[in-house]
Amino acid sequence: MANRSEQRIAILFVLPAVALVAIFRMFPLAWGFLLSFTSGDGAGGAKFVGLDNYRALTTDAAFHDSLINTLILLATLPIWVMLPLLLAILIHQGVPGGKLFRAVYFFPAVLSAVIIGSIFNVVLRYDGSLNAALRSVGIEAVDWLGQGATALACLIAVQLWATFGMSVLIFMAGLSTVSSELVEAARLDGAKPGQIWWHVILPAMRPILEFVAVVTTIGVLTSMFGLIYVLTAGGPGTATTLPEFLIWMEQGKMNRPGYAAAISMVLFVGMAGLAYVQIRIMSRNANA
Repeated sequence: MANRSEQRIAILFVLPAVALVAIFRMFPLAWGFLLSFTSGDGAGGAKFVGLDNYRALTTDAAFHDSLINTLILLATLPIWVMLPLLLAILIHQGVPGGKLFRAVYFFPAVLSAVIIGSIFNVVLRYDGSLNAALRSVGIEAVDWLGQGATALACLIAVQLWATFGMSVLIFMAGLSTVSSELVEAARLDGAKPGQIWWHVILPAMRPILEFVAVVTTIGVLTSMFGLIYVLTAGGPGTATTLPEFLIWMEQGKMNRPGYAAAISMVLFVGMAGLAYVQIRIMSRNANA
């Protein structure tokens, strides 16, 4: 009886969380999946079209461009992980002004995407402060946000600047948990500082590294809409369009909720697959 009573109490505590997930996560996901098989304006005139929306994605140049931009973004992920780790190591080693650097690195994380986008729009536009500084030293101005290659690079750099401070703090917390006895034992065995970091500290930090990699991957794929909207509006052309921004374009401007839902499902499946692979790698390393 006692066990049953404890089970009922546990269920009562868990039930609100399950209800919230079902209402705000599972139901919208199921509704989006069903919507992806329809066409119409979402105002009651939806018509079942089967896989037509998914077939249309195979020939949609804007969708293809958004996938290419996503792959380019994912290719830069090692920078998103290793740069915060390097900075965390430097602070952990006690560089002068370490506390100040920690605060400065974290500060952008408390700013909204709209504020960050507005600031860098002023800095990076053709008549902005960056080009003014270049002209003052005799360097020709660059249309940073008006050219495809530079616009995407600027978008990635700004998002990295805005978010890497949180990773720095996570790595700082991880470094503080590394066994000092293990480090001292390696030092007594004659290991050099570089060897200690490579063979002792970094292996101990592997779960933290993997966690940051997973969280960063999900973040860059789902949290850049505000910055894109303010900084580049997806342009020039589709040079900085990512799937999440294209979803808004199709839903908000083109009024095609079924097509937008199809893009959402493709993005969801891609993210779920990528997260699954990363988690499998993490589990395999943990059991190694």
